[in-house]
Amino acid sequence: MSSSQQQELRSQLRIALPIFGGQLAQSANGFVDTVMAGRVSALDLAAVAVGASIWVPVFLFLTGLLMSTTSVLARHMGAGQHHRVSPIMQQAVMLGLLFGVLAFFLLRNTAPVLAWMDVDETMRPMVREYLRGLSWGLPAIAVVLALRSYTEARGDTRPVLWISVIGLLVNIPVNYVLIYGKLGFPAMGGVGCGWATAVVMWLMAALMIFYVLRHPCYANSDDRFKLSPWRLEPATLRYLFGLGLPVALAIFFEVSIFAVIALLLSQSGPIIVAGHQLTLNFTSLVFMLPLSFALAATARIGHARGREDEQALRTAINVAFRITLFIGFAAASLLVLTRQWIPRIYTDNAEVIALASYLLLFAALYQVSDALQVTANGCLRGFEDTRVPMLLTLFAYWGVGLPVGYVLATGQWQLSPMGPSGYWLGLCAGLSCSALLLGARLLWRLRSPLQAAHNKAPLL
Repeated sequence: MSSSQQQELRSQLRIALPIFGGQLAQSANGFVDTVMAGRVSALDLAAVAVGASIWVPVFLFLTGLLMSTTSVLARHMGAGQHHRVSPIMQQAVMLGLLFGVLAFFLLRNTAPVLAWMDVDETMRPMVREYLRGLSWGLPAIAVVLALRSYTEARGDTRPVLWISVIGLLVNIPVNYVLIYGKLGFPAMGGVGCGWATAVVMWLMAALMIFYVLRHPCYANSDDRFKLSPWRLEPATLRYLFGLGLPVALAIFFEVSIFAVIALLLSQSGPIIVAGHQLTLNFTSLVFMLPLSFALAATARIGHARGREDEQALRTAINVAFRITLFIGFAAASLLVLTRQWIPRIYTDNAEVIALASYLLLFAALYQVSDALQVTANGCLRGFEDTRVPMLLTLFAYWGVGLPVGYVLATGQWQLSPMGPSGYWLGLCAGLSCSALLLGARLLWRLRSPLQAAHNKAPLL
């Protein structure tokens, strides 16, 4: 590895590892909510689980909507257009707040969704109250996501890590107070988890705002974020929305295929459903690592494009794929070697353990493809190329992955039904197709990576 590649490796590690730690801390919040609500009653646990299945996709949509702001900011920083960073950030914050408020109203009107999901009527009031409490935090988390793009573009992702850890540590006592009714508060049960999450979201927003406004490395920089003068720039706002919406939709397509598979398996009995969800939960945690490096690649490519440094751009892509290839093979090996022990983290049911151990073999098959496709997507975001990748992932997931999985699982076309393993083979086919299509799109971009007509969006 050359000296430039070693330097690029260090840069990507510096950006990606704190992102990964922050994602783990945020995921741990869901684990804490599940454990603490489960100690109240099975009904409280179920209500929190159903509520999470509704609000988490909304949160992921917000994440995708603001994710591409990183590449826009990085490109302007790389080009030395520091005076434009604060106005662009102001538009990103306004975009986040707008959709955060829309999400607030959406989560406060979920009765039709609960009816469509056929949620048990005795559980619906608790789910609605849980989501009503949590809805207050969505405008705040939208601000956090916008500011996170700013820190990623600057290559300083440590504040996201530490603020996420602080949020996790605060979530535990606030959960305790609101769930069990301490310090004069009424005992809310599982509903208290929603209010506690909202409190944590506002705390994270306050800490992020304070950090980027007051920390010396931000306050004394040329590309600092300023609250005044605050300007509305409709053209910039439209550009960020047009760039972010395809990413948000692509994330929705990916999340929705897992939800559909879970619904299709729901009639197969609790053992199969539990084994499938257990496998999906653990592999989702593993996926956070290549995703973190994909986010790092987005920032690094944006900076290289801003400097019009083709060699640095190619080096960033080369290093990103080397890292994620290593991660993919390591993850596949980990799943194969530890598949008998991983399920025991979640359950002591012998049937669920046996099924999950079997399904983890299929999950191991697509670890390399998954790592490659998320990296290719991250690199394309660095080029501010989001619309075509959205269409490619839509085709891969819904045109290949789900149909192949359904045919294999149900035994269509005179095949022997494979059950849940058929759906996991379908996921492998879909993710492999996505990796090939996105990789081809990236190769097309690399033919002339700095050509203005195709690859360089205008400075805003």
